[in-house]
Amino acid sequence: MGNRSSLLLRKEEIAQIRNETGFTANQIERLYSRFTSLDRGDLGTLSREDLLRIPELAINPLGERIVDLFHADSGNNCDRINFLQFMRGLSKFRPIRPNKPNKQNNRMEKVKFAFDMYDVDNDGMISKDELLVILHMMVGANISEEQLSIIADKTISEADIDEDGLISFDEFSKTFEKSDIEHKMSIRFLN
Repeated sequence: MGNRSSLLLRKEEIAQIRNETGFTANQIERLYSRFTSLDRGDLGTLSREDLLRIPELAINPLGERIVDLFHADSGNNCDRINFLQFMRGLSKFRPIRPNKPNKQNNRMEKVKFAFDMYDVDNDGMISKDELLVILHMMVGANISEEQLSIIADKTISEADIDEDGLISFDEFSKTFEKSDIEHKMSIRFLN
């Protein structure tokens, strides 16, 4: 302890964050230090640009969408998120521990986060146009428009059980039934 970041977090705040996210006190303090180093304006909040300075997000082709979801999950329409909102977002990427259930970090929350990545217009359905937006982010100009369109059409036809041309959350969830999303959407956080 003794550094600026650990002095600003009270024990009650650490306990609340532990309870909501499942992170250990040590992880919370380390992530708070990282949070404060990203907070260039020393406002106690992070902007989209602050989050995109995280190297792992900066190089991730879906980094912009992840940042969008961190802000959407904050429950406010503000351009900035506070530390608790930051930790709630990160908690979705914690490895799942069956003996320590957590409302922010379970299989269904991971599937919902993945669905929300594709649901660009937030209408609760994934359209071909939304698939194309995400495919463009993931592959850039490495695949032709025609190939991307074929991939989007095939994805819709395979997942669209009710044949309405859209993928609902239930249909999306069914595609992940045999997937190891628990591990694919996990980041190892240091203790």
